[in-house]
Amino acid sequence: SVFQRPFLEASDSGTKTMNLISDTIHCAACVWLIERAVSSLEGVVWVRANLTDKRIRVRWVDDQIDLSSIMKKLADLGYAAMPYEQNIAESKQQLKNKKMLYRIGFSAFTMMNLLWISVAMYTGASGGEYHQYFQWLGFALATPTLFYAGYPFLKNAYIGVKNRFMNMDVPISIGALSTYFYSVYVLFGFSTKGEVYFDTVVNFIFVILIGRYLEASSKKSALSASSSLQQLQPKIALVKSGNTEQLKPIGAIAVGDVVVLKPGERIAVDGMVLSGGTEVDESLLSGEALPVNKNKGDEVFAGTLNTHGSIEIEVTKLSRQTALSQIVDLVESTKMNKSKIVCTIDKIIPYFVWTTLLLATITFIYWYPQGFDLALLSATSVLIITCPCAFGLATPMSIAVASGVAAKMKILIKNGDALEVLSKIKHVVFDKTGTLTLGKFRVTGLESKINRTKFLNIMVSIEKHSEHPLAKAIVDYAGIDNNLSVQEFKTTPGEGVFAKIDSKSYRIGNLNYLVKHSVHKDNTLFDKANALEKQGQTCIWCADEDEILGFVSLSDEVKSDAKAVINELHQMGKTVTMLSGDSQQVAQAVAKHLGIKHVKAQVLPSDKANHIKTLQADGLVLMVGDGINDAPALVQSDSSIAIGSGSDVSVDSADVVVLKNTLAPVIEAITLSKNTQNTIKQNIAFALFYNALMV
Repeated sequence: SVFQRPFLEASDSGTKTMNLISDTIHCAACVWLIERAVSSLEGVVWVRANLTDKRIRVRWVDDQIDLSSIMKKLADLGYAAMPYEQNIAESKQQLKNKKMLYRIGFSAFTMMNLLWISVAMYTGASGGEYHQYFQWLGFALATPTLFYAGYPFLKNAYIGVKNRFMNMDVPISIGALSTYFYSVYVLFGFSTKGEVYFDTVVNFIFVILIGRYLEASSKKSALSASSSLQQLQPKIALVKSGNTEQLKPIGAIAVGDVVVLKPGERIAVDGMVLSGGTEVDESLLSGEALPVNKNKGDEVFAGTLNTHGSIEIEVTKLSRQTALSQIVDLVESTKMNKSKIVCTIDKIIPYFVWTTLLLATITFIYWYPQGFDLALLSATSVLIITCPCAFGLATPMSIAVASGVAAKMKILIKNGDALEVLSKIKHVVFDKTGTLTLGKFRVTGLESKINRTKFLNIMVSIEKHSEHPLAKAIVDYAGIDNNLSVQEFKTTPGEGVFAKIDSKSYRIGNLNYLVKHSVHKDNTLFDKANALEKQGQTCIWCADEDEILGFVSLSDEVKSDAKAVINELHQMGKTVTMLSGDSQQVAQAVAKHLGIKHVKAQVLPSDKANHIKTLQADGLVLMVGDGINDAPALVQSDSSIAIGSGSDVSVDSADVVVLKNTLAPVIEAITLSKNTQNTIKQNIAFALFYNALMV
């Protein structure tokens, strides 16, 4: 429908995905119930509920089930949901926090008054004419506290019982209600020996509310990274139509619209410069501190800052498809994707709640011979103390905070398991070109057996049909525009290209590619190329049907932080390997400069995955590449990082995407993973120790 369209993510496979939000998600047990119940619906592919931001992400087959059926199921469970939108979500959370503060204030007021009543009763008013008066006053204060301030717990407990599922509020509600109704039982004269414990009920509600408020505050902190990113995208833009200009919300801007941008404004859309020139601060995307020149035909991205000139931009992507939106989605998806440890804890939580109820029952039975009052208070204490809220939050909160920290470092974690796997990595494998090096090739020399101009004409005519960085460098170096007609252009990945000019066949690529197709080596040219390759330069050869015509030598600068990163990985005890499609001499020269001992040269893109597979027999492997020609290796590895993606954050094959074109984030990601795992273990250990000790 038109209403759903802005929120839906459709795919070619006939599935649809949507983010929903439900206010009533408040514990790990809620998450477990939602995922179990909704995923059981026919047509639902998967569902992920997130405790941190109360979001539900669901994917379904459009022909088998519609969204309304999914929404109805959620409502029946007690988790009425609506499409997720950042502004609405923040407003609802602010309103909920305000209501919680009212409840805290009310329970604090009644708690302080009941404290004075308790002091009076325990110091002399336990008998006499004022005794019953104080008890009735306690009843008057405790009743609204329980049913107003404690309403969220009671409601959620009812939802749990209704769905035959024990969430965390069930033991809380049992403890509060049993203490309250026992006190009412005594107050109305059904027992002459017991005491009233209205102060215990109020204190209990107050303490739980304070805990929930602190929990909500910590969640808000954990979510700040994606929220701050979203705030960088302007909500309106100045759109030009004919001779008029009009302010429009970005949701109403379409592809092809022309947006006018003035100095000092943030860019609201992804687009292409139509007219004008300026400098743009793109540090948000690339981490590069220096402004980037933008002129006609250049791309600009939403969220970046126009520092100088006025420009007109043609919109190329809708607001929900911009590079900034993709970054935000990746940060959010980290919180939605569950690591193995989170899945395990989610399964444990329901049994934890049942164990809590069982312990409380055993406690009551054990103390009952000493008196009903003591048995009730002891059982209630167990229910309060063993509430598994901290246990359920230990992992998702740690992951949410870690993903926020990573986003600030320009590291986007796409797969939740990466935060677990990276801490256990033994092998780190780097692709050379574009990862250890800048991937910006520069022609350093040319050797040819034929006329230099003719040789370059042949090379450029063929290479301009290729998207390879080496081909682009050669075309840029030549700086000539020719009209040689090229036919039958074919690419062999990792080796070279074939084409015909005036019915004559030519091959351009590495020496092995030419020899493989029966082109004989030229020893004079080979010796010259060999000397250059030992210096780390790459040689691209050109041959016709009969012989080698010559070669072009190119150099690629090693990244400034590469050597330091490799050294630090060695100090961390990691085995570092470099894969390269270059010749053995070129690969060894770069490896020697960086201090890498394990080198695999002349590796085709399709063979990189096989090498990863071999290493996996000896431990977990991290593959670090640029996501361009190493997708199979990124997928095969236990964890993978795509470096220097900039505005392209859609590298499907990588678990982690780094926006900056530097290698330091590899160390930062591994360190963050270790710290996160330590924090998770400490949180779980503390939660279990606290519960065990208190019981």
